[in-house]
Amino acid sequence: MRWTVKELQAALVAGETTSEKLVTEAFERIADPKLEGTKVFTRLHKEAALDAARLSDRQRARGHVPSPLAGLPISIKDLLDIAGEPTPAGSVVLADAPAARQDAPVVARLRAAGAIIVGRTNMTEFAYSGIGYNPHYGTPGSPPDRSRVPGGSSSGAGVSVGDRMAVIGIGTDTGGSTRIPAAFCGTVGYKPTAKRVPLDGCVPLSFSLDSIGPLGPSVACCAVADAVIAGETPIAPSPLPVAGLRLAVATGIPLEQMDPAVARAFDDAIKRLAAAGARITEQPFALFRRFAEASSAGGFAAAESFAWHRQLLARAGNRYDPRVRVRIERGAAMAAADYVDLLDFRRKVIAEAAEETAPFDAVLLPTVPILAPKIAAMASDEEFARCNLLTLRNTAPVNFIDRCAISLPIQPSGEAGIGLMLIGEHGADRRLFAVAAGVEAALA
Repeated sequence: MRWTVKELQAALVAGETTSEKLVTEAFERIADPKLEGTKVFTRLHKEAALDAARLSDRQRARGHVPSPLAGLPISIKDLLDIAGEPTPAGSVVLADAPAARQDAPVVARLRAAGAIIVGRTNMTEFAYSGIGYNPHYGTPGSPPDRSRVPGGSSSGAGVSVGDRMAVIGIGTDTGGSTRIPAAFCGTVGYKPTAKRVPLDGCVPLSFSLDSIGPLGPSVACCAVADAVIAGETPIAPSPLPVAGLRLAVATGIPLEQMDPAVARAFDDAIKRLAAAGARITEQPFALFRRFAEASSAGGFAAAESFAWHRQLLARAGNRYDPRVRVRIERGAAMAAADYVDLLDFRRKVIAEAAEETAPFDAVLLPTVPILAPKIAAMASDEEFARCNLLTLRNTAPVNFIDRCAISLPIQPSGEAGIGLMLIGEHGADRRLFAVAAGVEAALA
């Protein structure tokens, strides 16, 4: 039985399993010494989760099933508020902060949908890198290759799904933080149009760029979870036939410095989609060059994170991961006038990108141009910085223009994770899920 929302719900309906069994299995995998549960989770909710699973089974017996997520184990990224406990955001600085008074709206919606929260997942401190490295709580290896980083910043979310410790991992995405770990961990990862999902109760990195999205084993799993946290009806999309879809392959910057394995997998995926009848167009998009211009002085993330962190840095800056601190402190150099100019520049790039992508059903590119770096190599500051820039290069421009995007796994069996990213239009999330479901079926 695959650990997908659809198949697990079918097994629950047929009486082949129970929520209690699924949650128990999740905790057994978390505790398995051959896996990396101690690095994947920063806090577990074992007793509460098992109690909730038993309640879900009793409700199901009475015919009450509030959503397709009912009774399924879900993980929550460490920067979302859960009532009664602090929200450390992958740091030690906030580990003893006051407990949250209430669940973040996203968490509350998952509970109302019947999802079972098994725990909080590890992450890059304060969500500020695409590598997934955390010197405080450890760095879990990616499921396809334990010697490699899991991707970030939603590192634990990706591994929790890849290792079947959760059916869905809820992450955040400011520059690729759901899509990058999805690519490296061999799962699907979704970045929504930002305003669809409320950011209240979430420790911010950049309020201009932040979004909350799911990681899961399939497009349909992510679509259902996304609908729940967005407050929409959780219905899996009907896949659009690939034949006739207008798909643009982004050339130029997104295809530079690709690892040979990524290039082969990406080229094979494009050829298979063309053979299935997709209308493939190769086109350079100005977005990627324009985004590089916007990022030269640190961009939104540096300025907005510094505004949030400056008092905390003054009080406890020596307890930060130095690699995170230095990136946040870049924001101190941005003048107010520069920030206003950046807002105006963003509006122009959004308009330009809308005109460029309008003829297409989706834009395709590798989620990350390189394979997940080796964990051991991240001991070098220079190698960390080089890999981090490459890891974020293709994903971050999507947040700058506030589009929806999804990463699908395309790595050959038994090899390190590789992702295919599809970029949709602003607000066209349901449409992108339907396109992605069709692409997923064509590449299966």
